[in-house]
Amino acid sequence: MAHDFPLFGDPHGGNSPELSREAVLAAVEARLISTFGEPGGRAAVTFLGADRIEVLRFGPDAAGLVRYATLGMSAAPMADPTAPVADQLRGPRAELVLTVRGGQDSVLRTLATFAATPQVEGLVVAPGGSLDLGSPLWDGAPFTSVLAAEPGGLVEDLELADPADPVRFLPLLPMTPNEAGWKRVHGAAALQDRWLDQGTDLRDPQRRGVRLD
Repeated sequence: MAHDFPLFGDPHGGNSPELSREAVLAAVEARLISTFGEPGGRAAVTFLGADRIEVLRFGPDAAGLVRYATLGMSAAPMADPTAPVADQLRGPRAELVLTVRGGQDSVLRTLATFAATPQVEGLVVAPGGSLDLGSPLWDGAPFTSVLAAEPGGLVEDLELADPADPVRFLPLLPMTPNEAGWKRVHGAAALQDRWLDQGTDLRDPQRRGVRLD
């Protein structure tokens, strides 16, 4: 799997009860439920050398939108890639949220794969970066990668006990291979401007790529 996030060291550690894996993930799940309602389904995936990642399914809502949210990525902080030793408590924490009209449940393993990258590949997942699966995101999808967008608009950041950073819920925006290549050259903001200018429905599971010439 390709990516353009920086590498970092071992993310595990920390002994504060309020910041234990169980406490953090319970708070994250509560925030998701308070935002989207009770999940209609959930799946769990465990990768070699990583803790379990769950994906919760919410909806469809009145507009036919289905939200998929990861649960497990935020259990440990992502460390500064330039730090010689990873901080056991401080560092960005995130979960991923994908919105698809009508739903595409075959995306569950893809989302778990993306959420496990901080543990498996040593990545800091942050807004403006992208993750490339190298294959369709779900069965028959025209997209092979996602852009991590700015958090806060869909799910409010979750504050944790000091000294931990808040958990941020990063929306994932599917990209066609051409869009992903264009984004690598011109940047995330330029691609998002193209989407906005052309009125792109990023929740459409079969949308066409935007005009890039």
